[in-house]
Amino acid sequence: MRIAVTGGSGKLGSTVVSYLRDAGHEVFSLDQTGGREYGEVRVNFTNYGETVDALMGVNDRYDSLDALVHLAAIPAPSILSDVATFDNNMLSTFHVLQAAKRAGIKNIVTASSETVLGLPFDVSPPYIPVDEEYPARPESVYSLTKVLEEQLEIELTRWDPELKIVALRFSNVMYPEDYVEFPSFDADARSRKWNLWGYIDSRDGAHAVLKALEWQGKGFERFIIAAADTVMSRPNAELIAEVFPDTPVRGELTDHETLLSISKARRVLGYDPQHSWRDTVTP
Repeated sequence: MRIAVTGGSGKLGSTVVSYLRDAGHEVFSLDQTGGREYGEVRVNFTNYGETVDALMGVNDRYDSLDALVHLAAIPAPSILSDVATFDNNMLSTFHVLQAAKRAGIKNIVTASSETVLGLPFDVSPPYIPVDEEYPARPESVYSLTKVLEEQLEIELTRWDPELKIVALRFSNVMYPEDYVEFPSFDADARSRKWNLWGYIDSRDGAHAVLKALEWQGKGFERFIIAAADTVMSRPNAELIAEVFPDTPVRGELTDHETLLSISKARRVLGYDPQHSWRDTVTP
C-alpha cells in the first residue's frame, strides 16, 4: 500500500513509519517537522488547505494514497492549555478525515487513547480488566477530544458504508530505553495506578497499526492496544487489593497480565504483542 502517516516524526509515529516500510509498504510521513528527506512532507493540519492538498498528492512524491494513519496530535494532557489542546486536536482530526474523504481514502487508522477509559482512575473503573464495552469516561480536555474524535469517526463511517476507520486506544508508549525506570515503580503501587499499570512498546504499537490496516472490515471499530503485561513486578492480585479493593475482577488473571484488556484486538485484528520490558531489564 501507499500510506500517509500524520505525526510521522513523533514517538509512536517514527516507529510506525519504519515498521510499515519494513513490511514492504510505501510510506510518507506528514508532520509539522521534517520535510527535507524523500518520504517526508511538512504539513500544518490546522490548515485545511494544506491538509487536503497533501492528501491529494505532492508533486513528484505521490499522486494518490491507499491508506491513512492519523497520529498527529498534542499527545497528552497539560502540555498546552486546554483550549489550545482542544483547538489543535479537534480541528486537525476533522481536517485530516475530511481531506481523506475528498481524496477517496477508505482505509484509515487513527490514534485514540487509553485515557477515554477513565484515566487517571481517581474514580475506580467499573471492573478490571477494563475493555471497550463500557461508555467512555473522559476526565481531561485531551481525553474529551479523543472521545469526540471517535464519535466523529462513527458518523463518517455511517455516511459512507465503504469507509473503514479503526481507532486504536493506545496505552502509554515506551521505547526500550525507557524500561530502565520500570523496576522503581514497585515501591509505590499508586504511582502508576492512573492507567492500571499499563504501557505499550512502540514496536507493538506499530504492529497494531499494520494489523488494523490489513483488517478487511468496514465501518468503525475501536480497540485497546497495550502490552501483554503490566509495568509492575508485583502481582496483579496484590496491586488490585491495595489500590482498587472494591472493584470487581472479571475472569482469572495471571500475576502480570495486562489489566487493559487486549482480548478484542487479539481476536479481531490478530494483534499479538511481542515485546516486554522484562526482556530488557531485570524486575
